[in-house]
Amino acid sequence: MQNIYQIYAQLNTWNSILPEILLALLALSFLVIEITLPKEKHNYIPKIAFWGQVMLLIGALAYFTFSENLIYGESFSGLIKHSMRGELMRIFFLFCSVLVTYMANFYFKHHEKLSQTEFYPILLLITAGLMLLVQSNNFIMLFVTLETVTIGFYVLVSYRRLQAQSLEAGLKYLILGAFSSAILLFGIVLLYGVCGNPNLSYSSSDPMNFSSLEIFTSANSDNILVLAGAILVLAGIAFKIGAVPFQIWIPDVYQGAPIPTTAFLAVASKAAGFIVLINLIEGPFAPLRDSLVPLLSAMAVVTILFGNLGALSQRNIKRLLGLSGIAHAGYLLIGVVASFYITWAGDAVLFYLYTYMFASFAVFIVVGLVTPNDDTNQTLDDYKNLFKENSFLGGVLVIGLGSLAGIPPLAGFIGKFLIFVAAYQAKLYGLLAIAVIGVVISIYYYFGWIMEVVYRHNKYPVDKTDDELAKPEWAYVGIAPRLILGCLASITVILGIYQGMLKYLFL
Repeated sequence: MQNIYQIYAQLNTWNSILPEILLALLALSFLVIEITLPKEKHNYIPKIAFWGQVMLLIGALAYFTFSENLIYGESFSGLIKHSMRGELMRIFFLFCSVLVTYMANFYFKHHEKLSQTEFYPILLLITAGLMLLVQSNNFIMLFVTLETVTIGFYVLVSYRRLQAQSLEAGLKYLILGAFSSAILLFGIVLLYGVCGNPNLSYSSSDPMNFSSLEIFTSANSDNILVLAGAILVLAGIAFKIGAVPFQIWIPDVYQGAPIPTTAFLAVASKAAGFIVLINLIEGPFAPLRDSLVPLLSAMAVVTILFGNLGALSQRNIKRLLGLSGIAHAGYLLIGVVASFYITWAGDAVLFYLYTYMFASFAVFIVVGLVTPNDDTNQTLDDYKNLFKENSFLGGVLVIGLGSLAGIPPLAGFIGKFLIFVAAYQAKLYGLLAIAVIGVVISIYYYFGWIMEVVYRHNKYPVDKTDDELAKPEWAYVGIAPRLILGCLASITVILGIYQGMLKYLFL
């Protein structure tokens, strides 16, 4: 027995999860700072959170780019599987966390009554959980990390506990999130029970491991319990990515949550769900292709149509972004379906997620700057005269929206193009046609927003006094937001024109 424990201990390569450990230690240090230092010193926490993550991001980028000893394969007795995709997603989530931390710093300056010391530890722990989630190779690891992330989001969504809309959003997210977790857990239990049945072919003593489950499903792909378990697991994940029919929470939660939380949910949570979905599709659920392709295809079609048609008449900004995010989930689902047939389709999804991240954060940061005191009820009318008063913010917003719409030569166009090529090569012609229709519809509401920014100049009535005609706060943008927004906009343009720098990472 002692030898077994020694073998397990040797498999626990702690340096392989060093970024996650450092994030957890940084989060715990904030709690120590809050307890030990006087309250007036707590303003150091946002600065430490931001620069600590920036240093960690730079270290991760340097290690990934220059190290010749990247860890691949399984560790921790098969709980975690290290891969190129997992490393890229670690960097992805660190990018997201850094940008959300910056947004939170700005947000709390305009909401001084809110305590900010709890926000940053929760944010860091969610980031660490997301990084472990996309590397999960076992359903136990997947469920524990997923629930860690979800519980953290329960708190962040309802962080403005004195505002009714935020509490309502948190309650809806809690109820529907608990429901989806129950569905996911039920599917895992079914797979565990049937895979561990010794009366079936290739039953396993470790039915929670993805590799063992893949061998079992390959030999028992026609078993009704296997298929039912897989469908329930996919249904639980569909809630996280906002796919129909599990999308109903998105507009209300996006509107009620603080803008940094909304951005984190829209980008990081969605991305984690799709990477987990691809890991399952390319792993234990690969033998179930004939049954899962029609189901996921139907889900993609309805998701694209629901998101785009719902956004057509929407004028509330955060609800509009939520509905458009549902449509993007539909496009990504096409890439997931194509990954059953095309080996590089998963990489196309990964590239799409990166382009989606840069464009979305550019838009969300501008949204946070335009009406910092009340982003909940922000509408398209708040953007009239934006380009005239501040051409920088207006230009960044136009670039971000153009990328989300898939307009060339921006990065979002290349992301959609790769997904469409994968669908074409996989002979998913029906899905491709629906996706093109969805893109055409989305141009209407994206360009409607752009027109408000560029062509509407009636924000200030002529009968106002000189004091009332004073320019709003967003008319003056400091160095930090200019630097961050400039980088996001530049990357969006560069990736749309030249992708050669990524040829060793994607495709």
